[in-house]
Amino acid sequence: MIPKDPVMLLSYINLKLRDFYGDLAALCDDLDLDRKELEDKLAVIDYHYDSAKNQFI
Repeated sequence: MIPKDPVMLLSYINLKLRDFYGDLAALCDDLDLDRKELEDKLAVIDYHYDSAKNQFI
């Protein structure tokens, strides 16, 4: 289960991207997450996925 709080979600997702996944698509596929929904939740706190860095910045 992923965190509901956007700040905790940011930390959780960036850790997973850094340590386990090559890109956001792989993470979403493996964890069965809706990519747009995830990106929208993090956009609320002004974080957006950077594919070159493979993290939300």
